[in-house]
Amino acid sequence: MAGETIKSAAQALAGALGGAVQTYGSTVETVAGELRHPERLAMAGEVLVRSGIVRLERPDTALQIARKLFDWKLTPAAGFTVSALRYPDATAIVDERGSLTFDQVDKRTNALAHAFAYEGVSSEDSVAIMCRDHRWFVEATVALSKLGATALYYNTAFAGPQLKEVTEREDPVAVVYDEEFSEALEKALGERKRFIAWEDEGEHGEITVEELIERGDESDLPPPSKPGKITLLTSGSTGTPKGASRDQPDAIEPIVALLSRITLRAGEPTVFAAPLFHAWGFLQFNLGLILSSTFVLRRKFDPEATLAAIEENKATALVAVPIMLQRILELHHATRRKYDVDSLRVVAASGGALGPELSEQWMDEFGDNLYNLYGSTEVAWAAIADPEDLRAAPGTSGPPPPGTTIKVLDQEDQSEKPPGESGEVFVGNSMLFDGYTSGENEEMVDGHMSTGDLGYLDEDGRLFIEGRADDMIVSGGENVYPEEVEEALSKHKGVKDVAVIGVEDDDFGERLKAFVVKSGSVSQKALKDHVKTNLADYKVPRDIEFVKELPRKPQGKVDKQALKEENE
Repeated sequence: MAGETIKSAAQALAGALGGAVQTYGSTVETVAGELRHPERLAMAGEVLVRSGIVRLERPDTALQIARKLFDWKLTPAAGFTVSALRYPDATAIVDERGSLTFDQVDKRTNALAHAFAYEGVSSEDSVAIMCRDHRWFVEATVALSKLGATALYYNTAFAGPQLKEVTEREDPVAVVYDEEFSEALEKALGERKRFIAWEDEGEHGEITVEELIERGDESDLPPPSKPGKITLLTSGSTGTPKGASRDQPDAIEPIVALLSRITLRAGEPTVFAAPLFHAWGFLQFNLGLILSSTFVLRRKFDPEATLAAIEENKATALVAVPIMLQRILELHHATRRKYDVDSLRVVAASGGALGPELSEQWMDEFGDNLYNLYGSTEVAWAAIADPEDLRAAPGTSGPPPPGTTIKVLDQEDQSEKPPGESGEVFVGNSMLFDGYTSGENEEMVDGHMSTGDLGYLDEDGRLFIEGRADDMIVSGGENVYPEEVEEALSKHKGVKDVAVIGVEDDDFGERLKAFVVKSGSVSQKALKDHVKTNLADYKVPRDIEFVKELPRKPQGKVDKQALKEENE
C-alpha cells in the first residue's frame, strides 16, 4: 500500500512538472519520459516523499496544486504560487527588513508583475537584476517569471565598463538594482527604465520596487505561453563576463537527482550566505522554491551574523562557499560557541575548492553535515560529495548524482582515461545550458560538455579536481598545476590563506609565484622547504609574497586575474 501511494504521488508530481498531465482530472495519463522506468520511478517516489515535496493532501488541494504546476511548470512563479496554496501563513522570507509569508509574497509578486507590465515589460523582454540578497531580489525574480520574461543577473562586483558592455550586449529593457550601485550603473543604463530595490539614505528620484508593488494589482496573472528564461553571467576571469542562458527545467528528475544526494527537507529554514545571483546560490534558490523553504537572507556575509541567523531561525540548512566556512572557523572558539547551531543538518558548499583540511576541520567542529557540490554555470552540477565521501576521501567532489555522467578525457586525442589518470572533465546531464548569449558554446564530446577543469575519477567513481586546464603552467618543460601547490602550502600551520599563479620567466617560460596570508610567524624559506618536502622540486614557488589578504570575487573565489594583472 505504501509503495503504491509513493508511486501514485511520484507519478502525479512528475506528470505535472514534466508536462505529461493530459487533463485536469484525477487521471495522469503518463509520467515524464525519464521516469517511465520502474526503478527510476521508485527512487523518485522515495526521494520526493522523504524530502516532504510529496505528502498527503486534501483532494481539492491536490487538484489545485496539479493545475498550478501544469500551468507554471518548474519556475519561480510555480514555487511561490504552490507554496502560497499549501502553506499560506508560513514564513517565506526573512531579511533585514523583517519577514513575509508565502501568501504575502504571492500577492506582492502578482502586483509587481502587473506593475512591470504597465511599465512596458513583456514576455519577450529581459530585465537585469543587480541586487544583494534580500526580499526584492526574490520578488523581482518571481514577478518576471509570472510574466514569462527573462531575468538577467548582474554580478554586484561589476564595475562601470563591465556593466556598460554587458548591458549593451544583453540589451535589457529595464534594470532593478540596489541604490548603492547607482554610480556604477550611471553610464550603462542609457534610456532604460530603472527601479530601486534596496534604498539607502538620501534622495534618489527613482521609482522603487516597493512603490511598484503598492500600486500594482494583486490579482493572479494568466500563465505565459512559455516559461521565461534566466541568464546568469560567468565569473569573467578574463574579459567581459559571458551570459549563460538556459530554459527553466520542465522535468522532475534534476530535482530528484540533487535531493537523492543532499538531504534537504520541505518547509524548513535555510540561511543563504552565498550570493543568489551566482550559479551556486541560484541553484539552491530554485531548490528552496520546490521545497517551500524559508529563505533567510542577509545582504552581506558576516561569519558571526551567519551563526546568529542559524540560531535565531533554527535553520536546518546553510548555503555557502568554502571561504565563508573558513571565515566562520577563524572566529574565536568562544565566539563560535556563543551560538546554538545544532539545528543544522545540511551545510551545502560550492563555488570554490573545498580543501581536505577545511572539510575535516568543519566536520570536527560542527558535525558530519557537510556536502560539497562541484559544477559550473554551464553544466549546473556534476558531482556531489556527502559527509561519508568527505570522510573517506577528503578533497573529493564526490560521485555524479543520478542522471549525470562524467567522462575524463585525454586532452590530445579525447580518449577516455581510466580511474586514477588525469584528463579534462566533461559532464552530461539534462541541465546543460543553452549556450552563451553571444552564440558561442562549450566543447561537446558524445553528449558531454567540457568544464574546462582537469581531474580524475578514483576506483569508487569519486571525482577529484586538480585545477583549470588553462591554469596549467609549463615551467622548464614541466607541467605544474597551481592548485596542487596551493594545497601543499595550505597544510603548513603558518599559512592562513594562499593563492598560486604563473608569471613570466626569461629562463623557464613561466615560474610559480605564491601569495600567502600568514598565520603567525613563518619565513619564505620555511614554506619553500615545506613544498619541496611534499612535491617535486620544480613545483616549489620561486617567489613567495606575504599579503594581508587575497582579492576575491563576490562568490568567494580568489580573483587570480587581479593577482596576474598586479604582477604584469
